[in-house]
Amino acid sequence: QMKLLIVLAMLAARAASVEDLSGQTFTFPVQNNRAHARLITPKQEFRAPVCRTCRSFTDLGRSHSLFSLSTSGSHNSFLIFWNESDEEMEVHIMDQRSEFRGLDYKPNMWHSVCTTWDSATGLVQLWFNGMPTIRKYVPVTSAIPGTPVIILGQEQDAHGGGFDSKQAFVGMMSDVHMWDYVLSSCEIQSYVDKLNFTPGNVLNWKALEFKITDKVLVEPKSIVCH
Repeated sequence: QMKLLIVLAMLAARAASVEDLSGQTFTFPVQNNRAHARLITPKQEFRAPVCRTCRSFTDLGRSHSLFSLSTSGSHNSFLIFWNESDEEMEVHIMDQRSEFRGLDYKPNMWHSVCTTWDSATGLVQLWFNGMPTIRKYVPVTSAIPGTPVIILGQEQDAHGGGFDSKQAFVGMMSDVHMWDYVLSSCEIQSYVDKLNFTPGNVLNWKALEFKITDKVLVEPKSIVCH
């Protein structure tokens, strides 16, 4: 029985690998407090501005996490979270929250979400499907210290854990990139339009190191034929 438990544990948390995921998605088909993908970066501290992009597809009618970066000092060091009750996208920087409203976050559609934070000014901005929101200020103008744990599919209420199935993401995610500088509006538009752009130097979907736990699939991105 002990041997069986060891084998099951090994299957549940597959070893980290580096892959070119161009044209691929992470598919999160179940709602629980286990299924997630952990993204691995050698970067240990974010002193410069930060920019993060992804595409997501879901039919969830409840609140859920799109991106969760925690450190030992803050569970919500850099969190992107859809709040269904208030119909707003929340950006949390070191537990300081900014809300962005009026977004047409329709179900069963691919949406591009780009989030920028400049540590020099404390300004946060969200680009939704290529359209910019207003800039908002968070009183965080210093580095995000500590070893980051980056999770897709769950929201961290503890460093690397504390998952709640009611906040889990169910759907597909693709084209996740992260930079330690803020992209220009033209570069963001190139990403949205799937044109040539410089891949992330913190997280690069074309050379992504990740580890999958529980039921998360890597599969070709579906294309609707016309």
